[in-house]
Amino acid sequence: MIFYESGLKDLLVIEPEIFGDERGFFVETFQAERYSEIGIDLQFIQDNLSRSSQGVIRGLHFQKKRPQGKLVTCIRGKVLDVVVDLRSDSESFGQSFSIILDSEKRNQLWIPPGFAHGFSVLSESADFFYKCTDYYSPNDESGILWSDPDLGIDWLVSNPSVSEKDRTLPLLREVIC
Repeated sequence: MIFYESGLKDLLVIEPEIFGDERGFFVETFQAERYSEIGIDLQFIQDNLSRSSQGVIRGLHFQKKRPQGKLVTCIRGKVLDVVVDLRSDSESFGQSFSIILDSEKRNQLWIPPGFAHGFSVLSESADFFYKCTDYYSPNDESGILWSDPDLGIDWLVSNPSVSEKDRTLPLLREVIC
C-alpha cells in the first residue's frame, strides 16, 4: 500500500497493492492495523454503496453535529471525488481538493470527519463505496452548493445531472458564517 498526503490537512490518498494475473486480481481494501499505522484509527460502523450514471453530481454533503469520516473508493467506473475542509481550526479550512478515483487503479481517499464530500461520474456509470465512522443521520445532514463560485470546482462534466436537494444547497460562505 502506498499513501500520500493530499495537501489538505489529514486528507490521505491511498493506493492499495493489486495482485493480478490472467485470471483476475486480488486487492486488500481495508486492514485495520495497517490503516491505523497511517493515522486512520477510527472505527468504521457503516458501509454504503451507490450507483450513479454518467454526468451525475452528488454533493457536497456533510453532517453538522455527527461528522463522518469516510474511506471512499470507486469499485466500478470512474469518478471525480471532491472534498472541502470545514474544520475551522484547520490550516486548510475552506479549501477544496479533488482526485479521480478509478476502479482500475482501486485508489482510495481518506476523508476525516469535518469535510464536505461529493463526486461526479466520469464513466458510463459508477459504483461508489463508502466506509463511514458514524451513522447517517438525515436530521443532521447539510451541504454546500456544488457550483459555488467561491470554490470554483471543475467537476469535469458538461450538463450535469444534480438532484433538486443539491441544487438548492447554500454557498460555503453561508455555511461557515
